[in-house]
Amino acid sequence: MRTGGKYAAASTLAIVAGLLVAGCQKQDGAPDGADAAVSGDTLAAKGSAGAEWLSYGGTYDEQRHSRLTKINAANVGDLGVAWVYELKTGRGVETTPLIVDGVMYATSAWSVVHALDARTGKELWVYDPGADKAVGVDACCDVVNRGVAYHDGKIYLGVIDGRLEAIDAKTGKVAWSVQTVDRSKPYTVTGAPRVVKGKVLIGNGGAELGVRGYLSAYDANTGALAWRFYTVPNPEMKPDGAASDAIFAKLGNGTWGKTGAWTRDGGGGTVWDSIVYDEVNDQIVFGVGNGSPWNARLRDPDSEGDNLFLSSIVAVDADTGTYKWHYQTTPRENWDYTATQTIILANLPLGEGGAPRRVVMQAPKNGFFYVLDAKSGQFLSGKAYVPMNWATGLDEKGRPIETKEARYENQAHLQSPGPLGGHNWHPMAFNPDLGLAYIPAQEIPQAYENDTRFTSTPVRWNTGIAFEAGLPLDPPPGTMKALRATLKGRLIAWDPVKQEPRWKVEHDGPWNGGILSTAGGLVFQGTLKGDFTAYDAANGSKLWSMNLKSGVAAPAVTYELDGEQYVTVATGWGSAFLLAAGYAVESPVPPALGKVITFKLGAKGSVPEPDAIPIEKKPQTAQFGNAKMWEAGLVAYSRNCMVCHGPFGVSSGVLPDLRWSPLTADQEAWDDVVINGSRASAGMVDFAKQLRPGESEAIRAYIVRMAHNPAS
Repeated sequence: MRTGGKYAAASTLAIVAGLLVAGCQKQDGAPDGADAAVSGDTLAAKGSAGAEWLSYGGTYDEQRHSRLTKINAANVGDLGVAWVYELKTGRGVETTPLIVDGVMYATSAWSVVHALDARTGKELWVYDPGADKAVGVDACCDVVNRGVAYHDGKIYLGVIDGRLEAIDAKTGKVAWSVQTVDRSKPYTVTGAPRVVKGKVLIGNGGAELGVRGYLSAYDANTGALAWRFYTVPNPEMKPDGAASDAIFAKLGNGTWGKTGAWTRDGGGGTVWDSIVYDEVNDQIVFGVGNGSPWNARLRDPDSEGDNLFLSSIVAVDADTGTYKWHYQTTPRENWDYTATQTIILANLPLGEGGAPRRVVMQAPKNGFFYVLDAKSGQFLSGKAYVPMNWATGLDEKGRPIETKEARYENQAHLQSPGPLGGHNWHPMAFNPDLGLAYIPAQEIPQAYENDTRFTSTPVRWNTGIAFEAGLPLDPPPGTMKALRATLKGRLIAWDPVKQEPRWKVEHDGPWNGGILSTAGGLVFQGTLKGDFTAYDAANGSKLWSMNLKSGVAAPAVTYELDGEQYVTVATGWGSAFLLAAGYAVESPVPPALGKVITFKLGAKGSVPEPDAIPIEKKPQTAQFGNAKMWEAGLVAYSRNCMVCHGPFGVSSGVLPDLRWSPLTADQEAWDDVVINGSRASAGMVDFAKQLRPGESEAIRAYIVRMAHNPAS
C-alpha cells in the first residue's frame, strides 16, 4: 500500500504472520541478476507497484499507479523502443504483463502464456493450453486473455475453455489443472485470476449466450475448490451448497420471479473481470455482469424485481466467500450494463472534517462514476462521466432515474451508452498524489428493440434484443463514414471527490487502451489507431507519442531492473469492438500483428512495419433472391453472425470479410461451413440449431447483396 501522497493511507501495510520473503537462489531460467524469488503471499510481502509488477492491477488496491519516477515528465521525450517480441497472433491482445524476478509473463489470444527476459525480450518458454478452437464461438468478445496471476513460484492461468491452471514459473510445466465450468454450457474464461491468502480467484463469461455466473476460490497449492459465490439464484430457489446460499434465501431470491428465460438459461451475472482484495476489511470486492437475456421482460416476466446481483458490486469474506454487502449500479439490468469494469480501492478525504475514508470507485458501462464506502458499501456519490439518454441522474440512494424510453417496451430506442458501455474492460487508473482517476471513456450508441421472435428462435446471441434494429437493408453511400462519425473516445481525468472532470483528451474514435499512472507525473495510454502516448498527469498535455503500427487496447505496465525503468505495452487487433463494428476502420487491418513492445530512456529500436494484406474487394457471384429473402437474411445474420463479422458483413480484417468470400458463390460450400461446421477447428462452428430452414441461404443472399451494394 502506498504510504505517501495526499490521499494515501495513514498506516503501512500489515504483513501477515508467517508470510516471509525467502532468500532464495536465482530461479533456473531467470535472467542474470534477477531479484530473489519470494514465497508466501507475494503481494503482501512486496506491497506496491515498484520495481516489479506483481498482479493484474499492480497492487491489491488495483490503482495501476507505479511508484517509479526515473521516467518522468522532464525526460519522457527520450523514450525509445528497447525490444519487441512477436506474439504471433492475429486475434485480440488484452494482456497486462507481470514482471517477477526479472521475468515477464504475458498472455495472448487463445490463453497462450509467454515467459520473457524482461531486459531483452528473449523468449524463455511458451505454454499453449491447447484449447479447442470451437470454443471461440462462445467467446462474446474475441478469444482474448487479460493476464495471469503469480504466487509462490507458480503462474495461474484462466483458459478460455474454463480451465484454471497452475504453471511452474521457471519451466512452464503444468502443476495442476481444474475445470471451473460446465463445458456443456457456453462458458468462457478471459479474465486474469487473482491470488489472495493462498486462494486463486476466478470468474467466467458467457451471459450473452445463457449461463449462470459465479466467483470461485481454489486452493493455490492443490486446485481444490475452497468456496463459490453464485451471483444469480438457483433457478429452483434451492440451496447450492455454496457461500451464497444464505444471502439468496434472505434477500436475493425475492428479487426474481419464478418463470422466464432465466430459469432455463441461468440468468447471467458472470464475474468476467474485476476482482479486488480489500486487505483493510479482509474482503473480496468484485463486479457482476449483465442479465441473460439482456431484455428483463423476457428474462423475468412475472416480476418487477431488481434481479440481484446482476450489474452489482459485491463484497464477500475473503476466507469463506460469505456475503458482506452489495451495491447495484443498474437495478433490473436491461442493456448489458455490466458492473465488471475496473474496481479501485483508495483513501479519499470524504470522512468527517475531510479525514481519509476508504472507498470503492468504479466507472461501469452504464455511464455513472460511483464512489462507495469500502467497509459498508454505502453509496457516497455518483455522476455521469459520459453523455447518456437512458437516465437523467441518480437519486439520493444512488438508484438511476430512468427515462421512459429506455426500457424499449413498445419501440426501438437509440441509446447511449450502448452495450459496449461508456467504459468497457480497458482498465482505468488512479493517482493518489493528484487524487485523479483516469478513465478510457467512449461513446458507442446502439438501438435497443424488443426481440419478438425470442421464444421461437434459438439465436446464438441470447439477448432478447433485435440486433437488426435501425439497420437498413440497403445502406446508402456514405453509411460507413456516417456511422464512424457517431463513435467517440476520450481519456478523462476524473476528480472522484468533486465528481467532475479535471481535464479531457479527445481521441479519434473509441475502444482505446487501458491506463498506466506513474509517480513520475505521467499517464500512458494507447489508442485503437496505434498511438502510444504519455500525458502530463496533472493537466493532460501530450509529452511523448509513438505509433506502434497496430491497435493498442491493452494497458501498459512499468518496472525497474538494474537501475533502469522500462515501460511495456502489448499491441494487437481484435477484441469485441473490431469484430462487431468492422465499419469503424476505414480499410482492413493486417491480422498477424500481436506484439509486446518495451521502452526505456535512450533506446533506439523500432517497431517492424506490418505486412500488407491483399484483399480483392470483388463480389464472387451475381445477386440472387428477392426482397423477402434479403430481409430474412438481414434478420438472421444480425442475430447470429454480426457480433463476429460486423454489420452489413463489413469486417475489420481480423476475421474474413464475408462479402468477398469464395464461399458465397457456392451454396453447398457455404452450407458445409454454416450448417455442417466444417471449419469448427478454426472457431467457426455450425449454426444448424440456430437457423431455421432456408435461413442459411437467406444469409448468403444478403451477404452477396451487400457485396454489390454501392456503400461497399
